[in-house]
Amino acid sequence: MMKQLIHATVAFMLLSLQADAQSRFFTKTGRIKFDATVPKSPEAIAGVNNAVICVMDTKNGNIQFSAVMKSFEFKAALMEEHFNENYVESNKFPKAEFRGSVTNNNTVDYAKDGSYKVKVKGNLTMHGETKEVETDGEIIVRGEILEAKATFTAALSDYKVKVPQLVADKVSQTAKIIVECSLQPLK
Repeated sequence: MMKQLIHATVAFMLLSLQADAQSRFFTKTGRIKFDATVPKSPEAIAGVNNAVICVMDTKNGNIQFSAVMKSFEFKAALMEEHFNENYVESNKFPKAEFRGSVTNNNTVDYAKDGSYKVKVKGNLTMHGETKEVETDGEIIVRGEILEAKATFTAALSDYKVKVPQLVADKVSQTAKIIVECSLQPLK
C-alpha cells in the first residue's frame, strides 16, 4: 500500500509539471524536520522524514513536495506512535503535500553556481486541511545539483491537529518545519 502511494504520488507530480526535462529537477530523498518543542522543555518533540519527494521546474519556479506521514522518525517510539495515531492520524491522512512556486524565480540564475535568496508561496495540505503558506528560502546551485531550503511555521490548529490537554504544556501549538532537498536533473 505504501509503495503504491509513493509511486502514484511520483507519477502524479511528474505528469503535473509541464516543461522539458532539462528544466525539471527531482529527489525522493528530501528531508523535512518537524519540531513542536515547547521552549525550555526537557523533551524535544521533533521528528525527521528523509523520504520526501520533491519536483521543481526551474523555467516557471513551480515546486511540489510530498511526505508520507508514517516516514517521520522520532527519538522515542512512543512519541512516533502518538504522532501517527493521535495527532496527524496517518492512517486517515497518509501524506502532507505542498504545491507552490518560487515567486521571484527570475532572480535565480540556474546556469551559475551560487546561493540565491527566494520567496516561496503555495498551499500546504496536512491532516486534510489546506492553507496558503509563504516563506523565505534559499536555492543553492552547484553544477547540475540544486539545494532547496526553506523554514516556516504552521499553527497546529490551522490543520485541525488537536493536542490533548494532558500534554498541552509539552507540545507547542506552532510547529517549525524545515525543508531541505538536494535535487538532480530529471532524466
